Amino acid sequence: MAEKQLVEFVLEDGTKFLVEVEKTVGQTGMPPKPVSRDNGLAVVPASKTFDKALDDIKPVLTTVVSKLKDISPNETEVKFGIKLTANAGIVFSSLGSELTFEIAVKWSKESV
Repeated sequence: MAEKQLVEFVLEDGTKFLVEVEKTVGQTGMPPKPVSRDNGLAVVPASKTFDKALDDIKPVLTTVVSKLKDISPNETEVKFGIKLTANAGIVFSSLGSELTFEIAVKWSKESV
């Protein structure tokens, strides 16, 4: 089982929340140092705010949606997994060595 650590993310309004994540294995550079809290928990500060981390995946989602608009579905649904990390913020999660996007497009009979 992978070792876990607590990472503190901050929203743009200053709200803080903790996320339990797997410790990064084989990371390059200096890993973030845990900070002890009043309750004795060791917490690693995230390298960027949660909002900034979400901004990093927006271009990918925008491209997927843009390409699907070309076929003019009535509904589009895209599912994917993300992981929160101390260093990278948000990364797309994968199963093994593959990243999976589940995409569903729907047309109604009236529009076909």
